[in-house]
Amino acid sequence: MSTHAPAPTRREQILKEAARLFAERGFHGVGVDEIGAAVGISGPGLYRHFPGKEAMLAELLVGISGRLLTGGKQRAAGEDGARRGPAEVLDSLIEGHIDFALDDRPLIILHDRELDRLRDSDRKLVRSLQRQYVELWVEVARKVYPGLSEAEARASVHAVFGLLNSTPHLGRPGALPGRAATAALLHRLALGAFDAAQGPDGAGQPR
Repeated sequence: MSTHAPAPTRREQILKEAARLFAERGFHGVGVDEIGAAVGISGPGLYRHFPGKEAMLAELLVGISGRLLTGGKQRAAGEDGARRGPAEVLDSLIEGHIDFALDDRPLIILHDRELDRLRDSDRKLVRSLQRQYVELWVEVARKVYPGLSEAEARASVHAVFGLLNSTPHLGRPGALPGRAATAALLHRLALGAFDAAQGPDGAGQPR
């Protein structure tokens, strides 16, 4: 049986190149023709897949928010059927978010710069998906650190997201110490942030 991942569809190729170009030049700095040229089709040919740039941006930002939430739920539930303790689930959530932060850095830039360009309904959907993702982490974090209040756990989760989502500022990929080493460093930093949240008295000491 082949273990190769399926080749990306033309629609997925368009979205990947749109994300890269939007992140590099800004939404208004990129034309439909440029996105088309990046995937080897004419600009007008893109309209067979998307009605315009706004639709691409919406699919990118809504799509990644949905994928993070779905992936987080699968990790929390133990997608391989194995029973895991809360600390293992938290480790798995961190690993999943690190994969996103390292592999989809253009989407982090897009979210920071271009979220307000979405129409209200799409922006509200992104925010709703993000809130659900945060609350999933909060629930797990409070099981690992039962001394944390809900507000403290939520603040800690947001702080960890800020830390992990800093990857666009870590320099060019070639300047990093390698993907595995960078992922391991980010994982240690994320756990360190949760550990620090327990305070000097150990109120949130993990189970």
